[in-house]
Amino acid sequence: MTFDGLRPQRLVVVVGTGTEIGKTYVTARLLRDLRSKGIDVAARKPAQSFGPEDQFTDAHFLADASGESPNDVCPRHRWYPIPMAPPMAADALSRPQFTVEDLASEIQWPLPAPAVAFVESAGGVRSPLAADGDSISLIEVLQPDIVLLIADAGLGTINQIILSLDAINSGAHVATPVVVLNRFDPADDLHKRNRDWLTEHLEVEVLSSVQAVLAKIAPR
Repeated sequence: MTFDGLRPQRLVVVVGTGTEIGKTYVTARLLRDLRSKGIDVAARKPAQSFGPEDQFTDAHFLADASGESPNDVCPRHRWYPIPMAPPMAADALSRPQFTVEDLASEIQWPLPAPAVAFVESAGGVRSPLAADGDSISLIEVLQPDIVLLIADAGLGTINQIILSLDAINSGAHVATPVVVLNRFDPADDLHKRNRDWLTEHLEVEVLSSVQAVLAKIAPR
């Protein structure tokens, strides 16, 4: 899918095995590191929900990392100040429902198109993102070059990763997902064993550092 005839040179969709898993943290780190190398970047979060007391949302953190405005990252009418999945938050706030196509059509990239652009989803891969779909639906519409699946490195992550990959691979898209173990501690035996098991048993890349992810997505 193109956006006003434009598409970033490399489009990355960031999804997670669940909420509070570190999608925004990892994306922001990648944005800052790419910018430090002189690479043009942009970030978009099609919809976000948050606590009404939150002064800084995901859009603020991503905008700070990408050098953009929070309203560029996430259109202001897609800010939902209640901590629920976006379509549920819209309903609770008596605001209009929306579709995945609505969210995708609202993504606008700067001119000229950035070298690397990120679209960060909300919640886990099967969490409702719109009235008619989830992160898998968004991936199918956007057809990104890379899908980053952010996961925890600790207990329970193998099950969460396998279930999330099954969902991602069920979609009609061509990008091979890359697993990113967030908060990986090389001194933690469980973290290392989880990474080794996943590397041995899965047919996808399993990365455990932002530097490794950067090497994967940076333009060559």
